[in-house]
This record gives sequence, structure tokens and C-alpha cells, in this order.
Amino acid sequence: MIAETIRNEILLGMEIPKSLPKGQFLVKGWGRRRGEDVLIYTIPNHKNPAKPYSKGNTASEFESAYQQLHASGELTRQWFDDHISACAKEGPCNFTTVGGIFEILGIAKYIGSGIYQYQM
Repeated sequence: MIAETIRNEILLGMEIPKSLPKGQFLVKGWGRRRGEDVLIYTIPNHKNPAKPYSKGNTASEFESAYQQLHASGELTRQWFDDHISACAKEGPCNFTTVGGIFEILGIAKYIGSGIYQYQM
């Protein structure tokens, strides 16, 4: 399961790569939301930079995205919006966070226009 790989390889404080960063997005740790594990990360608070906001992606969201990436060779924003819609509606940074975590793991690369390409 991809969540276990993420838990084992993604370290607290790691910066999550973004295609068009507007500040640092950093891994904060693991928590629980809606009854499942969630990777929590910080996003910039442009009004008060000393107090960044926290967001998260659940293990099942990562798993669904990974299955799509592996099966089709790519993960697109359109697929993400259509198939993980609750997560997508929470903000566009959730897509780029999933893709960025996959980039850190070396299994995806952002190739532009909302597309991460499978790298294994």
C-alpha cells in the first residue's frame, strides 16, 4: 500500500515540490480524519506567514491516485477532480501535494498542464 511507503520514506519537515509554488509546503506529520490516516502538511498563510495553515490527504486518496498513476501511466488534475472530488474540492493544492509526494518517492514527474507521469 502506497500509504505505508509514504509513512516510511517521507520525513517530517520535507518540502513538497509544487509546479508553481507560492511559498513552502511542508510535511507536518500523520493524523486521523474521517476514520483514516491522513498526511498533514502546512500551506502558506500569506496574511500571517508565522502561522501557516494545515491541510491533509488521506491514505485512501493517495491509494486511489497511485492506482491511477500506475495503471494509466499518468495522474491528471481532471482525473483527480472527477474521481477524488471531495479532496479536490478542498483546494487545488491537494492534487499538487499528492503529485509532489509521488515526485519525492521517485514514482512520478510533473510534466506540465496538470499531469504527473509515472516514472517506474
